[in-house]
Amino acid sequence: MEEDLNWIKEVLAGNKKAYAHLIRKYKNPLYATVLRMTKNPADAQDLVQEVFIKVYHRLDKYEEKGSFSSWLYRIAINHCMDEFRKKSHQMKSSEVKEEDVVNGNHPEIVYLQKEKNRQLERLVGTLPEDERMIILLRYVNELSYQEISELLDIPLSTVRNKLFRAKKKMRETVKQEGGYFDELSSNR
Repeated sequence: MEEDLNWIKEVLAGNKKAYAHLIRKYKNPLYATVLRMTKNPADAQDLVQEVFIKVYHRLDKYEEKGSFSSWLYRIAINHCMDEFRKKSHQMKSSEVKEEDVVNGNHPEIVYLQKEKNRQLERLVGTLPEDERMIILLRYVNELSYQEISELLDIPLSTVRNKLFRAKKKMRETVKQEGGYFDELSSNR
């Protein structure tokens, strides 16, 4: 967080090149979040670029109350939601490309990982939008409950409840359908 603040101060002092450090640090996790929201790599790339432009122009409005990453994700999520509303965009259930998810070389490993990722994407995709967002922020972006609460501007108890309900729904789906995530069906 201290490193982020230093780069932000440099950008605000006129060093536009310092912004590249923030982009490099956050572009992949932000892209992963937006890709899971849009289910479309091209749309996700466009939205991430738009978010970084928006953040650059609003950098002077960042108050050091919370982490920079939480502030960044809030802008990204709000921007995506605005775009969905603007275009009456329905989230597509197309699959994520193998190369976006898998880095293995062996064909069997690639295939198994692809199938596992496909099932996980489908499981997460069956959740309502609010629960899906909390699952992604918690387990993909590894944000704390408190950061999610601040980011989505909802009470901490709501984050916990929605996360619990989302995992329960996923467990029930796995219990009914089986598959790679049978370990989810046990009450852990």
